[in-house]
Amino acid sequence: MTTYAVGDLQGCLEPLKCLLNRVDFSPSRDCLWLAGDLVNRGPQSLESLRFARDLGSSGVTVLGNHDLHLLAVAHKVERMKKSDTLQPILDAPDRADLIFWLRQQKLIHHDAEREVTMVHAGIPPQWSVSKSLRRAAEVEQALRDDATLQPFLDGMYGNQPAKWNKDLHGVPRLRLITNYFTRMRFCKADGTLDLEAKEGLDSAPDGFAPWFSHPTRKARGAKIIFGHWAALEGHCDEPNVYALDTGCVWGNSMTLMNIDSNELHHCDCEANP
Repeated sequence: MTTYAVGDLQGCLEPLKCLLNRVDFSPSRDCLWLAGDLVNRGPQSLESLRFARDLGSSGVTVLGNHDLHLLAVAHKVERMKKSDTLQPILDAPDRADLIFWLRQQKLIHHDAEREVTMVHAGIPPQWSVSKSLRRAAEVEQALRDDATLQPFLDGMYGNQPAKWNKDLHGVPRLRLITNYFTRMRFCKADGTLDLEAKEGLDSAPDGFAPWFSHPTRKARGAKIIFGHWAALEGHCDEPNVYALDTGCVWGNSMTLMNIDSNELHHCDCEANP
């Protein structure tokens, strides 16, 4: 059995199939981890979502910001943007099953045997992996519970609060946890977020740095796989931290990683309008 991880699909299923063929992936034997943002902007959002669902126990998915956006649109909290490619999902005969499946997915996946953690955006400096799993579970429960889903989605959008405080409660608390795990790029050592800067490392605002670069971060040394930050182009000099979003939807490449050997495989992609 071999376990692989792949960066953001964003509706680009054919490059993933190319990579899986290249490594002779078999769902009856192997496992595939998907680092979030299964859907949106690419041409096959519906097919990508079905593919991830149909992997069953051979697949592990963590939620990204575009996946959460789909949930908000499906529950009439948010309107679709011009660049969204979500309509085929909303029109699909298995829409209800797909949306329900997406609600059951994690924000963070941790493999205790391998000591490997996967998250869409990152882990804030002030939290260990174990504490991050506990915080993620709060949002996961809100997504799965019919009574709390709508209030959470109603209040999910926003950049405030920008800094963790253990006394936060309700939707603001869940919003900040969600922002850490699905939107974070730059932050301060105390976890204060800047969610405006979205380019490469040289775009860090004064006083901010990439989440993974803070010397005092509590998850330092843990093996972490993340997506989300296409502008890094897969380059991350921090030991044991692997950036897998290499911008397939923008015409760059898709990256597949053998989790045990760290071997990387790439497939060139075509830009999507």
